Amino acid sequence: MMASCNEQPCNCRPTHAFPRGASEEAPLKIATFNVNNVNKRLPVLLGWLKAAKPDIVCLQELKAAQDDFPEAALLKAGYSAAWVGQKTWNGVAILARKRAEIVVTRRALPGDAKDLQSRYLEAAVAGMIVGCLYAPNGNPQPGPKFQYKLAWMKRLNRHAAKLLKSGVPVVLAGDFNVVPTPADIYPTRSWDKDALLQPEPRALFAALLKQGWTDALRALHPEQAPYTFWTYWRNRFERDHGLRIDHLLLDPASAQRLARGGVDRAIRGAPDASDHAPAWIVLK
Repeated sequence: MMASCNEQPCNCRPTHAFPRGASEEAPLKIATFNVNNVNKRLPVLLGWLKAAKPDIVCLQELKAAQDDFPEAALLKAGYSAAWVGQKTWNGVAILARKRAEIVVTRRALPGDAKDLQSRYLEAAVAGMIVGCLYAPNGNPQPGPKFQYKLAWMKRLNRHAAKLLKSGVPVVLAGDFNVVPTPADIYPTRSWDKDALLQPEPRALFAALLKQGWTDALRALHPEQAPYTFWTYWRNRFERDHGLRIDHLLLDPASAQRLARGGVDRAIRGAPDASDHAPAWIVLK
């Protein structure tokens, strides 16, 4: 069952969550999925969990209050869960297959006690520290929402550097709301003024990678990493006019275990689907 800290944020160190050799006994499948309303998309989510069988899942954009999260349905499907909900917007969750223990270590991104948006959850699961994140969109830009996006990303970078120094296996997974390079979007100029493509967030994402993190999908697919998001309008999905904004970043030791990964694109085409598709990796 889930164990958690009561304070937000939390600084406990879950050493008991790292049994000796646990991370080396079997492959570990980790996925991230912006569900865009967890209750509305629950049938799609449950169907995907049953078919894909990820061991760890990071969910974003729950759009559900804390008490409205579908914990019972996920337990029935074989997944324990920890989550930070928020009515109408935001919200993140971490799921663990076979009802594995989730030891929550942080329920908010450090650095701004006044930031009450539910965008970050951190836990020890299956021998790893998992940081599940939903970065701000930042539109319209310029403006206060874009400034909040940049400030949030700077806080993420500072915290990520500390995680690297901890020496434990770490994955940062979620909707970063950044298209890292022109190669991560279909050929177009229609997005040029969007916050996701601006030089400042791109530079902050690049600075994050320079700390030593590996962009797992880019590493596995150096020529053409798969898109993870397609808008609902103008038949963008049908024409594969997508963006890559959902990322899984690995610390150097975990990157050495990276075996394969991809995007379950077909989920985006399901009835009443999210505008994102699940991205996943397997660590050997």
